[in-house]
Amino acid sequence: MRSAAMVLGIIGGCLAVLVGFFSYGYTEAVDRFGEVEGLLGQVNDPTLIRTASFLAPLLAIAGGAMAKIRALLGGVLLIVAAVMMYYAFGFNVFTMFPIGMSGLAGLLAVLAGKPDEPKSHF
Repeated sequence: MRSAAMVLGIIGGCLAVLVGFFSYGYTEAVDRFGEVEGLLGQVNDPTLIRTASFLAPLLAIAGGAMAKIRALLGGVLLIVAAVMMYYAFGFNVFTMFPIGMSGLAGLLAVLAGKPDEPKSHF
């Protein structure tokens, strides 16, 4: 379970990097070039989008990397990343795989009661 959590967390984090890159870039482009009637409009809270664009992928990749040895902490980071992505970006065609993979990886890591290593987190 820990290996699956590690792989899913890292892949989910890499997909979240793409979502974060374009979300951050969109808010910056609207700030620089202005809104275009009917085409581009600024989001309600650009600071939230920018913060989540940076932190969520970072937490997901770090949580996935930690899931093999420190499953509880890695799982918590993965779940926080999934919740942050859902709160900031919502659930849509671009975010369903990063949210799903990070959330499932977090759940697998937290539920890994019998670890691969002799040390358990419960």
